[in-house]
Amino acid sequence: MVTASRVQLTVLRGRDDECRAVRSLLDGMTNAGGALLVRGEPGSGRTALVGYAHRHAEGCAVLAGSGLAEEAALPYAGLQRLVDPVLDRAVALPNEQRQLLRRALAGESCPADRQLTLSMAVLGLLAAAARDRPLLATMDDIDRGDPQTAQVLAFVARRLRHLPLAVLLTADITANLDGIPAHRLRALSEQESSAVLTDRLRRLTEREGVDRLPERPAASALTALAMIGGGNPQALVDLAEVLSAGQWRGEESLPAAPPADGALGCAYRARLDRLPPQTRRVLLLAALDEDGEPVTVIRAAAAAGTEVEALAPAEVAGLVRVDQRGVTFPQPLVRAMIAASAPLAERRAAHRLLAEVLVADGQRLRRAMHLAAATAGADPVLAAELEQAAVGGSDGWAAASVALRWAAELSDHPKLTAARLLTAARYAWAGGQPDAARLLLDRLRAVCADPTVRARADLLRGELELRCGAASSASATLLAAAAAVDGTDRALALTGLVRAGEAVCFAGDQYRYAEVGRRALALRRPNDPPALEVMGCLIAGVAATLRGDHERAGPALRRAVVLGGRLTGWALTPTALSCAAAAGLLVAVDGAAHRLAERAVELARERGEVSMLSRALELRAVAEYWLGRHETAAETSRDGLRVARASGQVNCANVHLGMLAVLAAIRADRDTSLRRIREIGESPTPGSRPHALAAWALAVLDLVDGRHAEAADRLASLARLGTGRGQVLVQVMATPYLVEAAAHLAHRPAATAALAAYDRWASSTASPLRRALSARCHALLAPRGGAEAERDFQAALRLHPTEAGTFERARTELLFGQELRRSRRPRDARTHLHQAREMFSLLGVECWAEQATTELRAAGESIGPPDLPAARLLTGQQLRIAELVAEGATNREIAARMFLSTRTVDHHLRNVFHRLGIRSRTELARAFTAERQVGLASDR
Repeated sequence: MVTASRVQLTVLRGRDDECRAVRSLLDGMTNAGGALLVRGEPGSGRTALVGYAHRHAEGCAVLAGSGLAEEAALPYAGLQRLVDPVLDRAVALPNEQRQLLRRALAGESCPADRQLTLSMAVLGLLAAAARDRPLLATMDDIDRGDPQTAQVLAFVARRLRHLPLAVLLTADITANLDGIPAHRLRALSEQESSAVLTDRLRRLTEREGVDRLPERPAASALTALAMIGGGNPQALVDLAEVLSAGQWRGEESLPAAPPADGALGCAYRARLDRLPPQTRRVLLLAALDEDGEPVTVIRAAAAAGTEVEALAPAEVAGLVRVDQRGVTFPQPLVRAMIAASAPLAERRAAHRLLAEVLVADGQRLRRAMHLAAATAGADPVLAAELEQAAVGGSDGWAAASVALRWAAELSDHPKLTAARLLTAARYAWAGGQPDAARLLLDRLRAVCADPTVRARADLLRGELELRCGAASSASATLLAAAAAVDGTDRALALTGLVRAGEAVCFAGDQYRYAEVGRRALALRRPNDPPALEVMGCLIAGVAATLRGDHERAGPALRRAVVLGGRLTGWALTPTALSCAAAAGLLVAVDGAAHRLAERAVELARERGEVSMLSRALELRAVAEYWLGRHETAAETSRDGLRVARASGQVNCANVHLGMLAVLAAIRADRDTSLRRIREIGESPTPGSRPHALAAWALAVLDLVDGRHAEAADRLASLARLGTGRGQVLVQVMATPYLVEAAAHLAHRPAATAALAAYDRWASSTASPLRRALSARCHALLAPRGGAEAERDFQAALRLHPTEAGTFERARTELLFGQELRRSRRPRDARTHLHQAREMFSLLGVECWAEQATTELRAAGESIGPPDLPAARLLTGQQLRIAELVAEGATNREIAARMFLSTRTVDHHLRNVFHRLGIRSRTELARAFTAERQVGLASDR
């Protein structure tokens, strides 16, 4: 028996709930005892929790034992090791119990009819040991030892209510001890797994001789290792122990599974060794057959001279489940550990057996991959078979990539090796595995000197940089690679130029798009096939748009949209459809752009092209924004965010986060908008698209709160007009908000310049919405109360489409109503304010509906008047001023927000004080707060 003392605690990642349960168990011993059963798969941290309990058992005596498989056939062996330190306390037991306990622990059997007496004896012994101070008894892996010990300790654990005694037991997930509170250890999340790996790397770097390791692991390596480890803490620790510095940095391929000779591998091997040989053989076949079709394992087992029923002992052990659907592995790591623990010769023999039974036409790739796994050395014939079977990724891009990697290893010619590595990298990227694609490209660079092949590889590398890395450097990579292949593959070169153009726009270096346009123009031919013409028209249209030549841009972009709708056969790809959708957005044909983006999304999902899915969803979300479907756009962006994060596309994820921040800000959902901006973090460089979207969102929040100067400054900084720097296209989208903010300011040059650029674009389109927004902007900048402002507002309302853009029409109605009320035309104002309030309410945009309601009250309308005494005593304008004072606004701020002079505000405020019988701003704020707290504000 040992006495616990306070020591430095080790952090148990992802086990907060269990640690709290352990501390609660220990803390409760002063009043009453208790028990806890912790269940989990091997390596999940059961033993670590036992150690945690020992470290926290301050002031307690501790008895510690563990179940041993070697003693499982010896009755009460585990119990003997546990209670041996306190056997001297047995003198306190009744003689019958004492004698029975001593005989059982000495190896004599205990008759079935004396089990209760023996169990009571153990309970009495532990109670006697706990008389001086509370006692913690722990038995780790209770299910591995003798069943008699487990039975007795379970009996004791159910009877501790009035004793200063706690029992902590751990067991496998298949164990079940009724009547004892239990916790099942879950798999760690990706974030928790990354923390475990980072902790382990820190410890490794502290060891002597491992200073070559990096201080921090690469994010891509952490993500991949978290997946390989399956959320198992011991698997992660074992992996960390065998990684090289290059693997930590993400520069080398990672192991496919935790090491077979690690602690977890040894634990699984011990479990497997207890199974019959026939069971182990069929279990290996099932582990290697990842598709899990029942007939495959049945046939392979028969070919091995056994049958699938041999898996019964493995089922009892909780390693597999067998039903009509096939063989499944409940724990994600079991399959990998079974394969890793088997000798190489047995694995190869199992692969050959599986290949023999996979003879159907649809099993060609699986058969070839099993043969490859069973082959040592070059095999040109099998390499060619793998390559042909993987073409098109019909069995999944990930499987196709693995097949091409096998084919590269089996090739007998460097040129073939390089070509197959490049295809494997393309397939890995299509399947959403950018890290695998990068590593394959690194291998290709080491074995290939052919400049054309290397240029093709650089095109893929540049696309990876665009979506997942440094987008600012991607354009240079893509431009150089496109130039290297334009003489041999125009289609590939044009695709590279499209990506280079995306990189330029993403980074905010639009002035460099002119070079992209010049190179694309040199590649175009009069009779180009549709897919090439779509890309050529898009580049030409974007280049013309960015230089302000909308007369040339419009026809090219519209041509791309028309061609996109006609694509068929091999030309119908997510890339081509996305190009057409992007063209549609630039020329403001939102319905067509949405249809093309939707088709791109459908096709990318259908073909499993994860690499293009996030981009297609981004375009669809922008189309939905322009169509006024803000909720749908937000859902699309959330979908795109999930896809981007799952496939490592950091830049795409940040664009979706930026769009979500803007959409939330427009709805005045401050918390959501700021949360999305925080998720973007500091990684995007200033001037990039995510950075600009975040600034737009913050500006909208400023506008909602009446901080007009701050909003205008943010929006004006999105782009520097005339220089080609910054996010010109984002600023065009945000121009209506820039103008609305600037309308409250005396100095408006940035807004005037932005509106001029917006007008040139809007007038080149056939979009009523764009022209309506232009008219609204001109109305806001026109002299207050003049005929020009009214004329422009009326034009905007006529232009607003009825079938889309309800939100923008409601905003125009609100702004027009505000203009009329401030021009002392309250009766005319109320008509538009009612329209705005109704539309905002139908859209569920409460903040804007409340603004319309406030304006209506200020215009003399009684809209669900509040029951506040102040509301009954004050005019609408006085009430609004009082509310702003209660919110902490100064007279100058109130004057700016309500388009009044500070003298007028002073006058109204003196009347407010007089009518309410108060003498200070503090009293006013206190009065409004108190009235709200007692629930008298019904329409606030």
